[in-house]
Amino acid sequence: MYRRWLVVGAKGMLGHDLVSRIAAGGYDVLAVDRDEIDITDPQSVDAVVGGVDVVVNVAAFTAVDKAEEQEAVAFAVNATGPEILARRCKSIGARLVHISTDYVFGGESNEPYAEDEILTPCGAYGRTKAAGEWAVRTYTDDYLIVRTAWLYGRYGHSFPATMKALAQTHASIDVVTDEVGQPTWTVDLADLIVRLVDSNVPSGIYHGTSSGETNWNGFARAIMESIGKDPTIIKETTAAAFDRPAPRPHYSVLSHDTLRAVGVEPIGNWLERWRIASPIVLGTGA
Repeated sequence: MYRRWLVVGAKGMLGHDLVSRIAAGGYDVLAVDRDEIDITDPQSVDAVVGGVDVVVNVAAFTAVDKAEEQEAVAFAVNATGPEILARRCKSIGARLVHISTDYVFGGESNEPYAEDEILTPCGAYGRTKAAGEWAVRTYTDDYLIVRTAWLYGRYGHSFPATMKALAQTHASIDVVTDEVGQPTWTVDLADLIVRLVDSNVPSGIYHGTSSGETNWNGFARAIMESIGKDPTIIKETTAAAFDRPAPRPHYSVLSHDTLRAVGVEPIGNWLERWRIASPIVLGTGA
């Protein structure tokens, strides 16, 4: 049913792995990025988006600190763009898969956020992504909104690569303990997206994160173990020690109840997945 795919934002960390996974599934996939399409321009979208069964929107303004100063720019990419894509998908009869974020929640909870939880966006980035979700739900009936968080992968900048680099030059590294979430490999998220579409699940919101939870400090220690460094070089600190323009959710754990309800297996435990991912992500494999 869904044979022809279009990935918008294909040059990003998730986009790379998603295009590979779609192709590996035997589907036709067209990969475009900002050089080929401007999702904030209806004419550009109309010219590029056509003749496909599925459109996956991976494009986003993800610089959370910069969004505090450039909220209008972030809104154009994170909200106006999804609206335009949703309208176009509806007009051509394509299913829209839209990638969203844990930042649509404020992070005040101490229990995993359900898919239907009331949105309490965190900062300008969260507000613009929440608006994007609203736009998708409003302007098309055939959609999957997939929220994710704490992504890492082989391509682009990610937390593991940063930690690996710091470990070469620092005797100790301060990493926060009061931000809790689910480290998620882009390969796993790409696989989940394809499985969701293959299963023809109902339109709705799904959470695409690893199972289990940890804090940034715990993830950093796991990274040190993966590169043969003493994990005790990772020292405890709190978010208050860093002067950052944008607020961060203190608790970003997302529930996977809707996945289970439609018979789709969630991504496995974050630590088990990291141990498989680390040689690929960090380039330490044979």
